[in-house]
Amino acid sequence: MIFFSDFDGTLTMEGRELTREFFDIMELIKTKSHELVIVSGRSLSWGHFFLTHFPLHACIMEGGGVVLYLDDRGEIVQEPLVSQAELDRLEDFTNNLKKKFPQVPLSADSFGRLSDRAIEFKLMGEEAVVDVMKYMDEKNIKYSKSNVHINFWCGSISKYLGVKHFLAKHRPQAKQENCWFFGDAPNDESMFELFHNSVGVSNIKHCMHRLNHKPRIILEGDENAGPKGVLNYVKGLYQKP
Repeated sequence: MIFFSDFDGTLTMEGRELTREFFDIMELIKTKSHELVIVSGRSLSWGHFFLTHFPLHACIMEGGGVVLYLDDRGEIVQEPLVSQAELDRLEDFTNNLKKKFPQVPLSADSFGRLSDRAIEFKLMGEEAVVDVMKYMDEKNIKYSKSNVHINFWCGSISKYLGVKHFLAKHRPQAKQENCWFFGDAPNDESMFELFHNSVGVSNIKHCMHRLNHKPRIILEGDENAGPKGVLNYVKGLYQKP
């Protein structure tokens, strides 16, 4: 089995807190000789952190814009999934955005991003957020909201496209019926729409009204919030005959 999972709010509590359940999830999956792949809107640099500090072999970062994996020597390889022309267009737009909206707070990890950039929208007023998103629409820049950021990019990027590329190139023997995805936010929607075994942890209820495509399975109760829900569900799968 391969377990794909969003990070913030799904493998962490309250968006950012790492709890015992996160480490229990990794240990349980490892003992079964299966794989956990984090699929996150966080930056490329966070992907390097995941692969150097946790028992993971691959991750998909920047909302599906970059795949990172360990090669046979244990070295990290990164694969951007958008063209250099789109990366250049993103850089130009970001510079223009900062000129037009000098108070827009880019995320602290934007320096470590390649295929997208991120805005700390919670530090902005509601009207300013609307103005920035209107500007992105005018310039044909794509964007989505996670629990912590407005991520924006050029080209075709989604968590589903990142997972699809990863499976086709790096795990071609894997059967999709033996793969699962866990999420809790609107930027997980491509996986909810197109990935059959999709699970929403119970704290997804805060954004259900914003989802056109909902996870096939939705967990309920405080005991299934964030990593507690992931851990409970994985345990349940392993207990099935």
